[in-house]
Amino acid sequence: DDKRLCSWNALMIAALADAGAVLGRADYLDAACSAARFVLDELRGEDGALLRTWKDGKGRLNAYLEDHAFLVEALLTLYESTFEERWFQAARETAEAMIERFGDPERGGFFTTSSDHEELIARRKDFGDHPIPSGNSSAALGLLRLSALTGESRYEDQAVAVLRLFARAAVQHPDSFGHLLRGLDFHLSPTREVALVAPGVGDGSDGLDALAAVVRSRLRPHLVLAGGPEGSDAPELMRDRRAVEGRAAAYVCENFACRAPLTEPAELSATLG
Repeated sequence: DDKRLCSWNALMIAALADAGAVLGRADYLDAACSAARFVLDELRGEDGALLRTWKDGKGRLNAYLEDHAFLVEALLTLYESTFEERWFQAARETAEAMIERFGDPERGGFFTTSSDHEELIARRKDFGDHPIPSGNSSAALGLLRLSALTGESRYEDQAVAVLRLFARAAVQHPDSFGHLLRGLDFHLSPTREVALVAPGVGDGSDGLDALAAVVRSRLRPHLVLAGGPEGSDAPELMRDRRAVEGRAAAYVCENFACRAPLTEPAELSATLG
């Protein structure tokens, strides 16, 4: 079986990006970026819609919910690991397509198949995180993270609708809803947004890498991270952020209300701690 699946590649992209950033492994990050480029370039239909599988030089079949949801999470992780704006933009575009083509505005949550999929007896909704996250669980966590980076409440509203739909089942069978519970934990816990701003486009010697290393020095499940040079417009968390006297600065925010910028890694560590 030598076909390539969109959803499985997305899971691998997220793992490689996260490990590459934390461990300082450029080869992991290169592999994640290469796989992301392949998915975004090759797994597309003529109308630009995401496709499910690729084999013998051609993509096939309409992508399912899990393909979109896993890719949103993967691209956000890749953005947080590289600070390359294109990955954030691709994540947002994928999320918009997911909401439009899979969302259920009446009962909440997301259907497994898209609105333009071949006609079935019924459109079902997948749930239960075994052995991998369900499309709905992944969509919820990805949209919550996207909301935290952009300040867009409609992404959060879509995610909360998923949590409401499956909350009772998750309480009764928590071992079957690990990823959904991650989303619920992210939603209910105080979430911090960290924006790292460099004085210009540099090679890391401007202090941005040192600040990023602090953020990545431990597991922080209730935090989203953005970074880039002054003047960055995306994600919205980066807008109107400035470096401090030619030095990279870290803005630690909650609901886009930010503390005074920090320039010393030790100060950032103490604040996050």
